[in-house]
Amino acid sequence: MLRVLVIRISLSTIMLYAGTGVSFADAGFNRWVQDFWPKAQAAGITADTYNRAFRSVTPDPEVIKKAEYQPEFVRPMAKYVSGAVSDKRLEDGRRELRENAHLLDAIEKAYGVDRHIVVAVWGMESSYGAVLDNPKIVRNVIRSLATLAYYDKRRAGFARKQLLASLKILQRGDVSVEGLTGSWAGAMGHTQFIPTTFEAYAVDFDGDGRRNVWSEVDALASTAAYLNKAGWRSGKTWGYEVILPRGFNFTLADGDDAQPIGEWTKRGIRRVGGRDFPRPGDRAILVLPSGANGPAFLMLRNHYVIKRYNNATAYAIAVGHLADRLRGGSSFASPWSQDERSLIKTERQELQQHLGRHGFYNGPIDGKIGPKSRTAIRAYQNRAGLVPDGFAGSSLLMMMRQGSS
Repeated sequence: MLRVLVIRISLSTIMLYAGTGVSFADAGFNRWVQDFWPKAQAAGITADTYNRAFRSVTPDPEVIKKAEYQPEFVRPMAKYVSGAVSDKRLEDGRRELRENAHLLDAIEKAYGVDRHIVVAVWGMESSYGAVLDNPKIVRNVIRSLATLAYYDKRRAGFARKQLLASLKILQRGDVSVEGLTGSWAGAMGHTQFIPTTFEAYAVDFDGDGRRNVWSEVDALASTAAYLNKAGWRSGKTWGYEVILPRGFNFTLADGDDAQPIGEWTKRGIRRVGGRDFPRPGDRAILVLPSGANGPAFLMLRNHYVIKRYNNATAYAIAVGHLADRLRGGSSFASPWSQDERSLIKTERQELQQHLGRHGFYNGPIDGKIGPKSRTAIRAYQNRAGLVPDGFAGSSLLMMMRQGSS
């Protein structure tokens, strides 16, 4: 019968992490490591791989700190985008485009994904690999995920799934135990693949027999391969910044059904700068990421492909805009509100409660701003003399709080 290494830590090494009530390392964590072995074995992991992975592993107090004490706010879009497209990130990105031109030629030919998008993802995820050399950021993936799986009930299921994928990566020989490094939540390499995404989409582009996202070659190719599999449409952009006509019907924004760009232009929507749309037949969704007080966009399929990488509108816009700027494009024409931001889940739930008390909403208090919630928001905005854009933003919540006080 295969036996798994039992990690023993003397009581003298136990210390209390201030303010959390978590002991490092505690006997419960060691038991959890033992108890997780049958699940790993059932997934095809050998005892040798498991023992190598968990040898000397103790809980990581910094992971618990980041998981439990993450700041519960969303940065205003203006600050997020300006930070994403900083002068340094543009300068470094242009240099990487020059220095990796031949590699990017080959990746573009193999996967059909615009090199500027690939490099923009690289810049957003790791500042072109700079964070990989930062010991304050880079952590042992097995240790991070085991810590989350044991201590963080919210992320336990995710962490266990990623931990099994990490063990498979080690067993395949793509990376050594020492080389399996990533963020506190397990995102790895130059373009921050989580282990399950690595397993599904990472490629060995340099032909050395290993899928190595800690190498620029395999990381950039893997990113392009992933976007390709997600449905990237070659030769097309991610979206267009547009100008809305006076008196526009905001109920047409932020829906689910894409319409041909030609239909949007019939409603008076124009591309910024007076430029024409190259393909009026392309289907797009009108998106107002900060409501009426910010830029408007006609989003194409590729915008939603980028969101497969990180399912946040702010992230996808930042990647697309960084790519455009690296290509030589200009800044957004319309200003962003400097203070307006989207709401986190608990705030969206609070907003729904306020809307319910005002008689505009009778749906579930689930924090999901769907058609019913947007209809309620527009009804409130109409009554308050606001532009009825249906945007669940920080200024609206503040107004409703003041109205309820």
